[in-house]
Amino acid sequence: MINRQLINPESIVVVGASNNISKPGGKLFHNIRSGTYKGSLYSLNPKEDEIQGLPSYREIRDLPPTELAFLAVPATLCTSVVRELAETKGTRAFIIVSAGFSEENSEGAEIEKEIVEICRKHDAALIGPNCIGVMTPAYQGVFTLPIPNLDPQGCDFISGSGATAVFIMESGLQKGLRFNHVFSVGNSAQLGVEDVLQHLDETYSEEHSSRVKMLYFETIKDPGRLLRHATSLIGKGCQIAAIKAGTTDAGSRAASSHTGAMASSDMAVDALFRKAGIVRCYGREELTTVASVMLHPPLKGRNLAIITHAGGPAVMLTDQLAKGDMDVPNLEGPKVDELLTHLYPGSSASNPIDLLATGNAEQLGKCIDYCEHFFKEIDGIVVIFGTPGLAPVFDVYELLFQKMQHCSKPIYPVLPSLTTAAREVEAFLSHGTINFPDEVQLGEALTLVYGTEAPAGEASIPEGIDLKTIRELIDRSEEGYLAPDVIQKFLDAAGISRVTEEVATDESSLDRLAHQTGFPLVMKVVGPVHKSDVGGVALGIDNDIDLMEHFQRMLRIEGATGVLLQPMLEGIELFVGAKYEPGFGHIILCGLGGIYVEVMRDMATGLVPLSMTEAGRMIRSLKGFKILEGMRGEPGINISAFEEILVRLSVVLSDNDHIAELDLNPLMGRGDQLVVVDSRIRIER
Repeated sequence: MINRQLINPESIVVVGASNNISKPGGKLFHNIRSGTYKGSLYSLNPKEDEIQGLPSYREIRDLPPTELAFLAVPATLCTSVVRELAETKGTRAFIIVSAGFSEENSEGAEIEKEIVEICRKHDAALIGPNCIGVMTPAYQGVFTLPIPNLDPQGCDFISGSGATAVFIMESGLQKGLRFNHVFSVGNSAQLGVEDVLQHLDETYSEEHSSRVKMLYFETIKDPGRLLRHATSLIGKGCQIAAIKAGTTDAGSRAASSHTGAMASSDMAVDALFRKAGIVRCYGREELTTVASVMLHPPLKGRNLAIITHAGGPAVMLTDQLAKGDMDVPNLEGPKVDELLTHLYPGSSASNPIDLLATGNAEQLGKCIDYCEHFFKEIDGIVVIFGTPGLAPVFDVYELLFQKMQHCSKPIYPVLPSLTTAAREVEAFLSHGTINFPDEVQLGEALTLVYGTEAPAGEASIPEGIDLKTIRELIDRSEEGYLAPDVIQKFLDAAGISRVTEEVATDESSLDRLAHQTGFPLVMKVVGPVHKSDVGGVALGIDNDIDLMEHFQRMLRIEGATGVLLQPMLEGIELFVGAKYEPGFGHIILCGLGGIYVEVMRDMATGLVPLSMTEAGRMIRSLKGFKILEGMRGEPGINISAFEEILVRLSVVLSDNDHIAELDLNPLMGRGDQLVVVDSRIRIER
């Protein structure tokens, strides 16, 4: 648990403090002493009586009671130090910056476990080991630079990597991004990113807390807790941007179903972030740009005005916005003509609004005012204004700052002349504002933030799902793929429509079942998993001769135990699949089906449990959604029925962790009818 002693301690000791500020202990002590900390600060070093001009202690027994301890000593010494401080000095918070623990070897891992146990016994909070430290409004406890001036209106930043935290802060500070809290959790032996986020959620105050959170994960240890508290914070009005590093699997996983072959742990991360409403980023520049957008007033629509004195950046920004389904609408009418009278000849006000290279502060002000008061279709304003170096632009940037304070629509400044107008940009940032030096990165961030949906509501349970029967079917089944007759009962109990099917094992049953099913029909070999790959599927069989020929051929396929017969159906082939991902639960996939699911890769993913809203978002996000709606005279499918199948499947999966992989492929859709044509379910205990 995170306690007061960690966040706002009345006393701090740096164990391993030094007079040499090029060493972690020395720099750590220096940074705390020269920062905002107002409490009692002690140092402990067995070789020194004075550290950086202050008295120092050689032995723990001589130290006064201390609430928070920083450890910058070898890993082998940390256990005894933590134990003695906890037992004799009432220390209830520890931040271990030292390395040499579980990240290094098994001996270090054992030391780490022992320290965690001591902290648990004494209800003490532990950050690290192997971290750079923590910064709160009360103190700046890191041994690195930069150290931002913390601002309650800035963002809270939690990182699973110390060095990466430094690089992310540097990226943000160059843009003017402000910080409120910074937590580097290192090995997360006791407290990880999810624990810190939980603390920020449980202590959230609309008046005093930051509304923007940045997260950097190398491992998501508790997806459920992350989902719970991210959803809660976003519900309170916060926004969250996050990087999850390590997005590729180390080698292909052996998987026997379509879903197993396509699904990955990164898909689970993607689905988790989407479910929680977290904006996913993939690099530090993207992360800090997204967080910078979040610190602006919220964008209430997708229409942006671009005010520029350079055509190229405006074109590149427009292209980027269009890729993200945002718009730079054409402006026309009397007010546009009126605005042109305030600009130099040759200027354009159709959007982008081009001031020309000679545009000045007064003209920029007019453009912003017209976007604010007269162009009602505009939701936000991007101002691109650099300098060719002909004259200072302090007046332009000062006017821009003033307009940002009073305009009801968000204004995003793109000031790209970081060298030529370095002093002007510095003066602009000194107001506490943010600059987006690259218009394309801004455009991408705007589309990410605006396009990220709010967390979905509670998942409801459709009627007609017999969970008891499904559990009994799975409990009675061995590991591996369920038999066709068991899958039929499974789908019936789930309330998911399926095609009628029968299995023929000899010629007499073949003749009877074929005529019972009726021509034309489909034949599928029973036994092999990938039927198409071994020639185990025959379509459109409409006579007895072909029926017998394919039957005999399929029985010769290795592993064949029979041949399944189905009526031949027509319609749009859909795909629904699921895979269990340890820690996350089941991922559900959907898309266009048949053999094209792996070729087109047009899939949407969701994390169980799904609400109808989430199911609808998944389906509508497909590139092939227009096909599902119906186009060029071809009928579509019942979208609501497709949504319900996803939700029904979600309910079943939520109740059955032993389902490792599931494929409904194809699911045939035509009008209101959606019918499972082929399915496989693999059980793993």
